[in-house]
Amino acid sequence: MNDGKPNWWSRPSTAPEAAKIPSPPPADGGDDGDGDFPLPAPQPPVEAEAVVEGGTAEISDASQPEAESAPGPEPEPVPAVLLTKEQPADAPAADATQAPAAPAQPAPQPLHAPDEYRTPPYGEPGPWAPAPPVQHPAAPVPPQAQAPAPPQAPGPVAPVPPQQAAVPPVPPQQGGTAPWMQYDPWGGAVGGVGVLPAPAKKSRKGLALAGALVFALVTGVIGGGIGAYVERNGGLTTVELPQADGGDTDRAPESVAGIAASALPGVVTLHVSGGGSSGTGTGFVLDTKGHILTNNHVVDAAESSGDITVTFSSGETARAKIVGKDTGYDLAVVQVTGVSGLKPLPLGNSDNVRVGDPVVAIGAPFDLSNTVTSGIISAKERPITAGGEKGDGTDISYVDALQTDAPINPGNSGGPLLDSKGRVIGINSAIRAAGGSGDGDGGGAGQPGSIGLGFAIPINQGKRVAEELINTGKATHPVIGVSLDMQFNGDGARVGEKGKDGAASVTPGGPAASAGLRPGDVITKVDGQRVHNGEELIVKIRAHRPGDKLRLTLTRGGKELTKTLTLGSSQGT
Repeated sequence: MNDGKPNWWSRPSTAPEAAKIPSPPPADGGDDGDGDFPLPAPQPPVEAEAVVEGGTAEISDASQPEAESAPGPEPEPVPAVLLTKEQPADAPAADATQAPAAPAQPAPQPLHAPDEYRTPPYGEPGPWAPAPPVQHPAAPVPPQAQAPAPPQAPGPVAPVPPQQAAVPPVPPQQGGTAPWMQYDPWGGAVGGVGVLPAPAKKSRKGLALAGALVFALVTGVIGGGIGAYVERNGGLTTVELPQADGGDTDRAPESVAGIAASALPGVVTLHVSGGGSSGTGTGFVLDTKGHILTNNHVVDAAESSGDITVTFSSGETARAKIVGKDTGYDLAVVQVTGVSGLKPLPLGNSDNVRVGDPVVAIGAPFDLSNTVTSGIISAKERPITAGGEKGDGTDISYVDALQTDAPINPGNSGGPLLDSKGRVIGINSAIRAAGGSGDGDGGGAGQPGSIGLGFAIPINQGKRVAEELINTGKATHPVIGVSLDMQFNGDGARVGEKGKDGAASVTPGGPAASAGLRPGDVITKVDGQRVHNGEELIVKIRAHRPGDKLRLTLTRGGKELTKTLTLGSSQGT
């Protein structure tokens, strides 16, 4: 029976089932050549091998009961020989009449223990699987002796697949199923022989869908991780940005970089302490003897017993002492000793400066040493006053300054203002701060910053004062010999009616008296330049040397007059 299902099973019989099989009585001898042989005890199922002769074959199974044969005429026996696995196929058949049957050989054991659940690969039928257990009826069982089968008429016999024994169908009994029928939970309807169906292939749609979901999940996680890494780090590879090569590092001498490179070795930073205060300023080297020019308000705290430390652009430091200072010009000279390799800065001519000329300022704003800024000359002969913190006027400085928009901040005081050729044309001294009411390095209360209004003492004036301070320790001031009314609100500088402590407002025998000036005269011009108050008149006078001649324009009784005088000299403080 070949319906697409296995024809024999791999369920092993258990010991209790084998013990239930009754031993049949001995069969009577006959003329059919079967012989009388005692029925041996039940043995484990033995695999049978078929020997094909003449194109036909029959599987002999001594344990198959006669009652299981289908009803019908008895077929003629076909000569066949039962062989065990140890007997070759071409050996002659044993003669049952010559010798008794040899004891049954032990059945070969399967390579693997049978799986009663038929789990592949060991549950499917195979050549090693033992024969199925058979439940015998009460009918007598023919002996298991090996005897030659009677001849059988030739005829077509369905071929049996090798290594597989066909299981004939068992006819059902009336009123129920055959008592020896095997239980097959996967078999057909009740009453027939249960046949194990071919194992159905497991559906792979679910597995494929689950695999796709897992793959999508893993891919999403990996992709999210890569995306986060790329977002945070900008990519999976190292970023290399294009950059220009080293190129030429030289700069033109007239450029800001060229000017700074040549001037920085001659610029110094001063740290001053004394009198309960301290400050930072700038200065520049005047000569190889160690003289350094700076502002008076930078070193004023160290006048008596203070300490001055000079730091060069190279980082080298040295102690310095005051050589001379002047409050009216706001200039001072200090000197360092024991320092070699000094590089004095060249001095220019401030009279040749023109508005719009490029300039470079170097200093230490807010103690940031060697700071370089640049700008232009915004104005010339700008009259400014600085100082005045003492309240008695002795610390007020009058400067006919150069105005620049180069950023200047507290700490720049005393530093050089350079022209396009790197020559000093001014000494940075004051700034006008937003919200401030005064001039000077602070410009008012607090520590204001630059708003583009910086002022420098012209170097022509600074040179003269520095020479006097180095040579004599004092500086001379040009004077005209009058006392001015600083409370006058009109346009111009008015000569006072009385001088200090009730003295005459016009010094007898002085330059003004010799030129014919009187108390109450209002001076409106100096050498043709307009003056609007007494401070501006002092600034214009201080811009000259003692002995210089000035042409003054004045008004007296509603009339305009012109007077010429020669400037006198006074000792500065």
